Amino acid sequence: RSTHQAFTRFPPQKFYRLDIKTGSHSFHPELPRQEIWGYDGTVPGALFHARYGEPIMVRVRNQLPNLNQGFGSPDVSVHLHNLHTPSESDGFPVDWWNSTTCGPTLTRAGEYKDHHYPMVYAGVDRFGGIGDRRGALGTLWYHDHRVDFTAPNVYHGLAGFFLAFDEIDSGNENDTNPLALRLPSGPYDVPLMLSDKQFDSGGNLMFNQFNQDGFIGDKFLVNGKIQPFFHVEPRKYRFRFLAAATSRVWDLQIRFNNSVQSFVHISNDGNLLEAPLLRSNVTLGNAERGDIVVDFSRFPVGSEVFVTNRLRHIDGRKPEKDFVNPPYQLLKFIVDKSLAGPDNSRVPGRLREQPTVDLAEVVTERTFAFARSGGGWTINDREFNNRPIASPKKGTAEIWNLVNPSGGWTHPVHIHFEEGRILQRNGAAPPAWERGRKDVYVIGPNERVRVFLRFRDFLGKYVMHCHNTIHEDHAMMSRWDIVA
Repeated sequence: RSTHQAFTRFPPQKFYRLDIKTGSHSFHPELPRQEIWGYDGTVPGALFHARYGEPIMVRVRNQLPNLNQGFGSPDVSVHLHNLHTPSESDGFPVDWWNSTTCGPTLTRAGEYKDHHYPMVYAGVDRFGGIGDRRGALGTLWYHDHRVDFTAPNVYHGLAGFFLAFDEIDSGNENDTNPLALRLPSGPYDVPLMLSDKQFDSGGNLMFNQFNQDGFIGDKFLVNGKIQPFFHVEPRKYRFRFLAAATSRVWDLQIRFNNSVQSFVHISNDGNLLEAPLLRSNVTLGNAERGDIVVDFSRFPVGSEVFVTNRLRHIDGRKPEKDFVNPPYQLLKFIVDKSLAGPDNSRVPGRLREQPTVDLAEVVTERTFAFARSGGGWTINDREFNNRPIASPKKGTAEIWNLVNPSGGWTHPVHIHFEEGRILQRNGAAPPAWERGRKDVYVIGPNERVRVFLRFRDFLGKYVMHCHNTIHEDHAMMSRWDIVA
């Protein structure tokens, strides 16, 4: 208890145990079953359904073998991306542990670590209760964050979904509460984890963790399966896309008979937009999320509808300018299931109100350049060294300028703890889908993104890093601390 700063104020109401262990997994029927690392031994890991106002404690046990003969490290640190979580449960990269030993700053010895998730919105100190409900996230994920080995450990299978609900995004399309959005729910609310892999001549998973540019696989996976299919009913579905590869950027479309289909975009990085957007594509950098709603009732019975990716990657540097034609097929929907009941779901014209941006709160402005220096990946010419690059004061706001001075790279920059708001992208207002709250900011070649951030409620150490996990491991990451 004493090590968890929010424990007394938000005592856990639910307790879970999550075991990190090896498992046997089939990526495709034509490939051999093989060993993966997984949360509860599965890929993706166990799916969490949580509710704001119901604090939880998760005991994570590391049961991986201490001797690893392949890639990755059996030492682990678990990051829940990007819940409003006190520092000691955020999964700080240096606070790793295995079944017998601990990292240099971990206070609890042994084979497990307890993570306390208070399940509050940001702004607890100002708004009281559980904070400002305008600050809710819905689609989150958890993954390994071990310093120097995030890329191979996540590639090995250490990633899973964490979905959070409240009275607005209630997870019940039949909810009679007038505040409830009644988005597609239950079996019609589907998380989809996108990744890419390489396999050797024997069909076994392979990974090159020494190529510091980035890693690109030649097989596309959804929820751990190579190009799977999914039978659907002729009704609305909510799909929660997560880009969980190592270096790849995705441009997703829905196609039927080789024709691009429109869909409704409702959420960016787990945050519901203020209003839905009718779109024909969603671009996701690594760790970005995008929730969309697709209505299959408009397709004839027996239709095959595809999720496709049109971005070409030759290497891990950045996507190519020209699109792939025809695009890569990621997932096939087959519209052949009978309706199990009436479709009472909807997508209302207003989703979730956004918190205001008050520039009068800003106490300072900082600039962080993401570049290559001295053979490694750096932030402001500094590789990760576990010393804070910034120490914002609790209860203040700042503007952080994220700069990519190179024309040859793309960096999806993740800032832990609080969602931010993009004020400008390359000196102009951001596009509509980037005007909500975010925690991953893709800075393409020679781009500059200006972000408004608040630092509220909790003290402690956090990190900012490139979520091209190869870049993160070598070592484009910086610690920053919230201080009193």
